[in-house]
Amino acid sequence: MTNPLLSPSALPYGLPPFSHLAPSDYAEAVSAGLAEHLAEIQAIVDNPAAATFGNTAVAMEGAGQLLQRAAAAFFTLVSADASEDIRALETELSPRLSAHQDEVYLNRALFDRFAAIDTSGLDPEAVRLVEEYLKEFRQSGIQLDEPGQDRLKGINAELSALGTEFGQRVKEGMKSAALLLDSAAELAGLPADDIASAAEAARTAGHDGKYLLTLIQPSNQPAMAALENRDVRRRLFEASTGRGSGGGSTDVLDLVTAMARLRAEKAVLLGFANYAELVVDRQTAPDFEAVQAMVNRLAPAAVRNADAEAAALAEIAGHPLEAWDWAFYSAKVRREKYAVDEQALRPYFELDRVLRDGVFFAATAIYGVTFHERDDLAGYHPDVRVWEVRNPDGTGLGLFLGDYYTRESKRGGAWMNSVVDQSALLGTRPVVINNLNISKPPEGEPTLLTLDELRTTFHEFGHALHGLFSNVTYPRFSGTAVPRDFVEYPSQVNEMWILWPDVLANYARHHATGEPLAQDVVDRLNEARLWGEGFATTEYLGAALLDLAWHVLDGADVPDDVVAFEAKSLAAAGVAHALIPPRYRTGYFQHIFAGDGYAAGYYSYIWSEVLDAETVDWFTEHGGLNRSNGELFRRELLSRGNSRDPLESFRILRGREARLDPLLKRRGLE
Repeated sequence: MTNPLLSPSALPYGLPPFSHLAPSDYAEAVSAGLAEHLAEIQAIVDNPAAATFGNTAVAMEGAGQLLQRAAAAFFTLVSADASEDIRALETELSPRLSAHQDEVYLNRALFDRFAAIDTSGLDPEAVRLVEEYLKEFRQSGIQLDEPGQDRLKGINAELSALGTEFGQRVKEGMKSAALLLDSAAELAGLPADDIASAAEAARTAGHDGKYLLTLIQPSNQPAMAALENRDVRRRLFEASTGRGSGGGSTDVLDLVTAMARLRAEKAVLLGFANYAELVVDRQTAPDFEAVQAMVNRLAPAAVRNADAEAAALAEIAGHPLEAWDWAFYSAKVRREKYAVDEQALRPYFELDRVLRDGVFFAATAIYGVTFHERDDLAGYHPDVRVWEVRNPDGTGLGLFLGDYYTRESKRGGAWMNSVVDQSALLGTRPVVINNLNISKPPEGEPTLLTLDELRTTFHEFGHALHGLFSNVTYPRFSGTAVPRDFVEYPSQVNEMWILWPDVLANYARHHATGEPLAQDVVDRLNEARLWGEGFATTEYLGAALLDLAWHVLDGADVPDDVVAFEAKSLAAAGVAHALIPPRYRTGYFQHIFAGDGYAAGYYSYIWSEVLDAETVDWFTEHGGLNRSNGELFRRELLSRGNSRDPLESFRILRGREARLDPLLKRRGLE
């Protein structure tokens, strides 16, 4: 049979025919795509006509479609449903793809054609396209001599292989660190549906009759807020925070030090003092000093707030507090001081209703788009659901895929990825996916969300809207292809609708009785909003500052003792809190070591939140959930991708530069 990936998909919107694909199809299609892309580039280089925007930049944007199609489908599986064959193929293909990237952007003849394009008379998006290509050539090392380029290629290949290995070990480590318990009594305090999910997880893992607490990616595990058995909380905490650093096949510390040395060397080779400065050169932040100034300004206030919270927790606990006690007694404070019981809220947040009557309802109310489940279309796993998204006039906008449940073949965390990018040049419309890691209940039981899972569902859908609403000409600028320290901004804005009265009243209903969440409970949730912000900001800044600490190192300064370096770095940054581990410790900091997507860029969440807090104020000042606001936000920001300076899009929306005050107020850091 012909490999389906070798030609454009005939399915609606170009959805890949996942159910008809085997690992060998991905391997064949990626290999063919690599060869085809190089041939297309060679044709651009060999064109005897003088370089023009059309025969060089537009031709480049039209090249590589087979490779893009195959790689997008393949890496969807790598993250969300990786079999042993897919993992082996990832190990093989990742270095080849890295080498291919070097072959493209270290091609002197291709660079010379871009440098020769006359941009006078071009529209702003076309001018930006040429500028962004030239910038990527320079950041990729086009200015280096041949020995320098050869060394850079070697570094990139090594980093690709190490990042792939890190991600695979972390996935295995999260699986092997899951806490297996013998009896339901040890789970006292957990809701009945969580206990049932733990029993189902154990059964699936071959431990029928026992209970398995699977882990999520961050340090703090949701069950610690409810488990009454202090020793079980300790064991769960230690299992979580010890990942990746305890020796054995899932230890990643050797990979970390190797990657830190290589990144430091790469930065110097490209003319930067360190890897953090290299990364920030690609972002909206003006420079690395501005990033440092911001996080260092926030850290002392966050730790002060955390210390005040710790004192309150110790008082209610009646004994010295340990890190594994924090979530448990914090939940108790919410219940006793604010009369908010997060576990008692879960029956009001049933997944299907949250999606239909919350997430989709808000999008329809503000943007006019509608969602139509397509049972005739299949994803890459039976749990994946597919919706067609339509514009207010009924025309098709794109496809949204939701994959909400955890499984052994899926990496931890939550994310959005694009399978098909919108582009007017190519005539493509978007296909985007949201992935979460919610424990799957037994067959027939409802999926009830925690507040954190509720927030994540809205957050990731904000990324999806950014991809779905893309309206650019060139695929390079599509959707979420914006600087890393801007990409979290639209997703954070979408969280504002969680407690917006019209939205909350529509989805927050008891799954069994249909009873709405009482207004006095909503009022108490709002009153309790700042409780826990000291903890949340400190654990986040711990991870962000740890990330920067790894990436300001000179290659010679990279430590052999990773655990000691981590402790020293957190202390030096002022966020070494005995009761609050960083949101991600080095041993499972997948954002920055499984590839380089967030390396030296984890600060971007708080950087983006400055824009987010300003935009929430803007929405509120202009009436909130109305179509007028939605049309403006969609037109001037969500649809623009990277087709113009993203900060210019923000300034057009807000009417001025961003200010820090709304963020400080939101997090109680004034």
